[in-house]
Amino acid sequence: MNIYQIRLKWNLCLLLCAIAIGGGTLLYTHHLVKKLSAEEYKKVELLANAYRMLVGAGNEDEHLNFYMQVIEDNTIIPIILTDEHLHIISIRNLDSLKMQDPGYAARRLEYMKNKYPPVIIAFDGLRQYIYYDDSSLLYSLSYYPYIQLGIIILFVAVAYFAFSSVRKSEQNKVWVGLSKETAHQLGTPISSLLAITEMLKMQIAGSPLIGELEKDVSRLNSITERFSKIGSKPALLPTDAGQAIANSLPYIRKRSSDKVSIRFEAPPQPVMTLLSEQLFEWVIENLCKNALDAMSGAGTITIELNATKNQVLVDVSDTGKGIAKRNFKTVFKPGYTTKSRGWGLGLSLSKRIIEEYHHGRIFVLRSEPDKGSTFRIIFKRTLNEAD
Repeated sequence: MNIYQIRLKWNLCLLLCAIAIGGGTLLYTHHLVKKLSAEEYKKVELLANAYRMLVGAGNEDEHLNFYMQVIEDNTIIPIILTDEHLHIISIRNLDSLKMQDPGYAARRLEYMKNKYPPVIIAFDGLRQYIYYDDSSLLYSLSYYPYIQLGIIILFVAVAYFAFSSVRKSEQNKVWVGLSKETAHQLGTPISSLLAITEMLKMQIAGSPLIGELEKDVSRLNSITERFSKIGSKPALLPTDAGQAIANSLPYIRKRSSDKVSIRFEAPPQPVMTLLSEQLFEWVIENLCKNALDAMSGAGTITIELNATKNQVLVDVSDTGKGIAKRNFKTVFKPGYTTKSRGWGLGLSLSKRIIEEYHHGRIFVLRSEPDKGSTFRIIFKRTLNEAD
C-alpha cells in the first residue's frame, strides 16, 4: 500500500467518524427534544385540568383524582414526600435496585434536603413536604455539552495523529528515495574511479598521490554503502562500540584544524552492543562535524564511552557556542541549521539511525551558551562472555 492509498484510507476513516459524530449528535438531540416535548405536553394537560377544576369547583373525588394524576404524570423527577416530622410517606422515581438497601431512601432524603428547599403542602392544619432532585433528563442536558466536547477533542486528536503519521510516512519516503537515488548515482562513477585507481597503481607504482586517491575512492564507496542502507533494515551485529568509534576518528582528525583537540575515553575492555558499524560511524562523524561547526574551528571534542549492566552510553561533548534549551529537540528536525551552508540533515539523519534502526536514543544531554554542548547516545548492551 503506497502513501497515497494510506492517506486516502485515513481521510475516509476520518470522514466516516465525522459523519458518525454528527449523526449521533443529531439523534441524541432529537431524543432529548422528544422527551422535553412529551414533558411539556403533560404540563399543558395538567394546567388544563387545574383550570377546569377551578372553573367547575369539582368535588372531593375529582380533587383526589387530580392529585393522583399529578403524582402519576411525574415519571422523571425523583421526589420524596414526608410529613411535618420528616417521616417518609411516599417515594417516586428513585432507583428500584438501590431501594433494596434499607438506608438508601434516608440518604437520598438527606441529599435532597441539602440541595433544594422543599415544596410545602398545607391542608387541614397539617403540613407535608416534597423534597426533590434533578430529573434524569436535566442531568442528561447538563452533561451532554461536556460529553460532546470530549468526543470532538478525541476526534481532533485522532485526526492530528493520523495526519502526523501520514506526514511522517511521506518524510520517510523522501528520505529513502533520496538515499537510494544518491547511492545509485554514485555507484557508476565510483566503479570507474576504482578501475582508474588500479590502472594508475600499475603505471605509477609507489606514488603517494595514488595512495591518497585510493583512500578518497574508498571513502566515497563507504558513503555510497551508507546511503544504500537507509530505508532498508540494516543487519545489527555484535560490535565493540569503542572500536567503531576509534575507526571513525581518523577521518575527523584529518579534516579538522590543528586548533582542535579530539579526545576519546573508553573502558579498557570491549563494550559490546548490536550495531550496524557503518551507520554508527556515520552518526559519530555527524556529531563531530556538528561540534567542529559549533566551535568555529578551535576547541576540544571529547567522546566518552561508558557501560552499565544493561546500557551503552556515548557522550560527544564540545566547547562551542552551545544550544538554547528551547532548541534541544528542534536541532534534530530536518532543515534545522545555524550555518549559512548545508541542508541541516546531519542530526536528523543521526536520530533516524539511532532510534529507528538501532532502537536506542539520542538527545542533548546538556548545553550552556558559549560553554559547549553534550549529545548522548544510549544503546542496549550485549554482555561479553567475561561479564
